Amino acid sequence: MLAELMLPDGAHTRDQDWTIFFLHKDAEQAEDLLEPGGQTPLIYVLNLVITKHDKEAKRGAIVKAMAICTRHSFLHIYKPLLLFALEDYFKDPSIDVLAKLFTSVNSMDLSTMPRLSIFERQILAASDNKDMFSEKFEEMAATSLAAHHVRSQSSLAAPTGEPEGEKRITTYIDLAPGRNKVMNGKITISRDCHEFETKVVYNNIQVPIRVPVAILPETVGDFSLIQLITTFSAPHALHPQPFALHPHLTTNGPYTHPVIVLINALLTEKRIVFLSHDRASGEVANHVLAACALVSGGTLRGFTRHAFPYTDLSKVDELLMVPGFIAGVKNPAFAHHPSWWDILCNIDTGRIKISTEIKQPTASDGAALFGAMSTVSGNVDTGDNAFMDEIIHCISSRFGEKAVRARWRDWVVRFTHMAAAFEEIVYGASALWIGHEENHVIRGHGHVWPDEQSKHRDLTANMARIEGWRGTRSYHAYVQDVQSFYSAKPIKIMDLHHQIDRLRTLKLSVEESGKIYQCLKEYVDDYEEINQLLCVLPENQGGLFPVAVGLFHPWPKVRFAVVDLLARMSTHMVRSSILAGRHFFNSLNRFHKLAFIRLQQEKQNIVESPVAANGLTMAAGMSLGGSVLR
Repeated sequence: MLAELMLPDGAHTRDQDWTIFFLHKDAEQAEDLLEPGGQTPLIYVLNLVITKHDKEAKRGAIVKAMAICTRHSFLHIYKPLLLFALEDYFKDPSIDVLAKLFTSVNSMDLSTMPRLSIFERQILAASDNKDMFSEKFEEMAATSLAAHHVRSQSSLAAPTGEPEGEKRITTYIDLAPGRNKVMNGKITISRDCHEFETKVVYNNIQVPIRVPVAILPETVGDFSLIQLITTFSAPHALHPQPFALHPHLTTNGPYTHPVIVLINALLTEKRIVFLSHDRASGEVANHVLAACALVSGGTLRGFTRHAFPYTDLSKVDELLMVPGFIAGVKNPAFAHHPSWWDILCNIDTGRIKISTEIKQPTASDGAALFGAMSTVSGNVDTGDNAFMDEIIHCISSRFGEKAVRARWRDWVVRFTHMAAAFEEIVYGASALWIGHEENHVIRGHGHVWPDEQSKHRDLTANMARIEGWRGTRSYHAYVQDVQSFYSAKPIKIMDLHHQIDRLRTLKLSVEESGKIYQCLKEYVDDYEEINQLLCVLPENQGGLFPVAVGLFHPWPKVRFAVVDLLARMSTHMVRSSILAGRHFFNSLNRFHKLAFIRLQQEKQNIVESPVAANGLTMAAGMSLGGSVLR
């Protein structure tokens, strides 16, 4: 079976092709490496096949393949090593080449790679700032340099009689390929902190390797969401074709956007096949991996474990035994067997097809109960088509891959919040939210709606999709993740996401907004608490803007509370290293920074002036250029 996967269909028609597939290890053999939920971690396989045409060879070509198996989901970093090794294997087809590759790959040093917390990973993944958490790189580099210096001192003695000043470091030492320098004992770093740079020596060749630092769930390989969305959006934009209606899939009627049909199928655990006869198997695999990341949004799990980035016709029986699989194939025979799949994504034509033999879901009790309580009737727009228009605009405006991923993450988080609200209305409680509002300093949690009518309208529109998601693998995995995340949160006394969304989307009264700002100042203090707050203030949604607006609150005590909070952000430190909060503060516009400086000085004057302390300060904070009258 392994050899068949390493030689994909049509490999003889291309000089080079890549495939990706996964191996599952028995739980008895990996008890010490179990993932959350008691499952064994996947073994990711990156395979390279090269065809060299030779008229003297049998069948006119020589075809060889080589693969690397790893537990690292960022397996694309090994592509240069596979290219070198397979070329050597063509010259010398011996086990020595495999042994050399094995030794080189396992010698890769990741000991100085920063280990980020769950909040730090989310902040870094959502940020375009290349210096975010650069201090952690410096700290690890300094530790490595100190260890190297100790070893050097123990092995080399300084010449006797040499002046003390001449013993100081006056040259630089490379810690990574051409990036990190030590000048006179001072470490300077110029790098993209989203990646950790190391190297692997293969056959006396130093191969630079860049390892992703912030790895989110369901992110495997080097795929592109933009490519996936563009593939299935362009034909639909030119010639829309109606879908056969299905409650779980066509949530916006027969002309639901194809990408929304795909994500609905992923959420509701349908059998999905990506097919391409003309393209390389590597492209097919990348579409499968991109689909898993699309529906995950860095939040949900359970998709890659049942994904088959590449498979062939000989394994169809095993494939059909897996419920809710996501498979990539090249054999056109799959298109002629609608009983094998629920959704067929034809990469060549850019069309998505719903199987004529797909099962219709039975009416759920939850939908009936909600229908009896809801005051909304008729067809309700989910807003998905408008959301897809926004995504297409982002792509056409060249916002970049990170911006597209951030918007999809927002969509997935919004969906999970709506699912929690649906369960609370219908079933009285939800496993997707942990907490007791009676213990909160400010009431409210989950998604924010302007009114009850809007809430019922959104839940009605998404009801079928939510009911289809409940009970799936990703739903149960998310319930476990919610429990783990709640345990890791330092602030449990209020729902930060909910309160920030209220500031961002609602027109609050002076008392309501003031209470939120004062609670933020009171309970957001130490390093991890600031990180937790920054996670709900991503840069693509304005960063600290909802907090900075509090600098213009009508109440002086609220303005000063916001000043204190922003001051903590601007000196967000741990172990004398300024971290994420400083970068967020620096991204504020000049208008907010000037207001912050003015209010900070005003607060200091009030503390220092006994007249002001007696309440005789007037005209405080009337305008950015206003003066304080005493």
